[in-house]
Amino acid sequence: MSKRQLKAGFVLHGVGAGWGDWRHEAALTDGSVNFGFYREQAQLAEKAGFEFLFVADSVHITERSSPHYLNRFEPLTILSALAGATSHIGLVATITASYSEPFTVARQLASLDHISGGRTGWNVVTSWLDGSARNYSRNEHYAHDVRYRLAGEHLDVVQGLWDSWEDDALVRNKATGQFFDKKKLHRLDHKGEFFSVEGPLNIARSRQGQPVIFQAGASEDGKNFAASRSDAIFFHADSLEQAQAYYRDVKAKVAKFGRDPNKVLLLPGIRPIVGRTEEEAQEKYRIAASLVPIENALAALARPFNDHDFSVYPLDEPFPDLGDIGRNSQQAASDHIKKIARENDWTLREVAQWFATPKTVFVGTAEHVANEIERWFNNEGADGFNFFEALPNTSLKDFVELVVPLLKQRGIWREAYEADTFRGNLGLDVPVNRNTLKRLAQEAKETQTTQSQPETAVV
Repeated sequence: MSKRQLKAGFVLHGVGAGWGDWRHEAALTDGSVNFGFYREQAQLAEKAGFEFLFVADSVHITERSSPHYLNRFEPLTILSALAGATSHIGLVATITASYSEPFTVARQLASLDHISGGRTGWNVVTSWLDGSARNYSRNEHYAHDVRYRLAGEHLDVVQGLWDSWEDDALVRNKATGQFFDKKKLHRLDHKGEFFSVEGPLNIARSRQGQPVIFQAGASEDGKNFAASRSDAIFFHADSLEQAQAYYRDVKAKVAKFGRDPNKVLLLPGIRPIVGRTEEEAQEKYRIAASLVPIENALAALARPFNDHDFSVYPLDEPFPDLGDIGRNSQQAASDHIKKIARENDWTLREVAQWFATPKTVFVGTAEHVANEIERWFNNEGADGFNFFEALPNTSLKDFVELVVPLLKQRGIWREAYEADTFRGNLGLDVPVNRNTLKRLAQEAKETQTTQSQPETAVV
């Protein structure tokens, strides 16, 4: 039995990730704002042994946005509610660094970490839709390179605030009347390019020290940021070969930044479609594909291009020359789509259908899907997976019932949670409080100085 076990997340996507998923017969049309449905999915994922629940987010919509994005819960709100309905599974919230204040983010995530008993994670994003700026009193969206500088400083401030209280600072001694040790509470006093934050934070560290940091880096800036700062990284790959290229590149970057590559988890997103027979799986795939008519496929394709309107181009002519469109939104994704279209000489219709339709790698019988997962996991393609439902309200149930038992038999899926914190279950260390390190170093220096002083002779 393998000692290395894959780490799995489940994406709470309500009515589905696509534009037509809500029309599936099993979908709840109010799924994105239905707490009972989310609670049921969360408890099923926890019972199956998933490491975490993940809530994606953005802060701008248009009339072309997908149904889930049009009407859904805010991440911290729904995860706070689910914290009380679960006991082991991690809770990962997407929060934009571009349009949020570090002190507020630090306080909210630390609060959720305490509420959940140390099960919180933060997916750090930089908001790539330029309409986000207009929802936050800005005329222009941040440029791509500025977004990553801002995100780096934002994360610096948040993590610095999380260390405001040393772990033993709160004495709470009723007999002496001492509530806390003043030497172990620290102001941040940060002044940088984007933020000025005094601190300290008005909530202490949780049992896991700090929430787990997630990021999805695809551009060079994004990969470098993720490799230098993240505990876990989301990415996309259409094949094992693509996954291996990304995995090896980013793991090398992690090492270059002086970090342990085994302590940074790489998690590609997958949308498995599982059948009891191959014929059943292919019928489910046909249904999933039928939920993506061309107008929906064009809307999906528009997302990496900052919601660009593709309906103005002829469908059956070569993919249009878009110039720099997409360069300041999802740069890596839009560049990849342009490259695929060019290499295959595809029309706009072909590109849109390829982009919006579930890929077939993880479509088939439970044995086939388990084989593919094991192949990626054992061949430098993944440390685990982030699971999206291809068919809302059915894919998770099928996967848990049919595939998870096979993965357990192969020793790569946990039988039970090993720890009582998210970090513990991911195999990640608790970060040592930076202020404790400084204080101990200073105390050691002072002790050494005292011991090296010559004794004064008494006459």
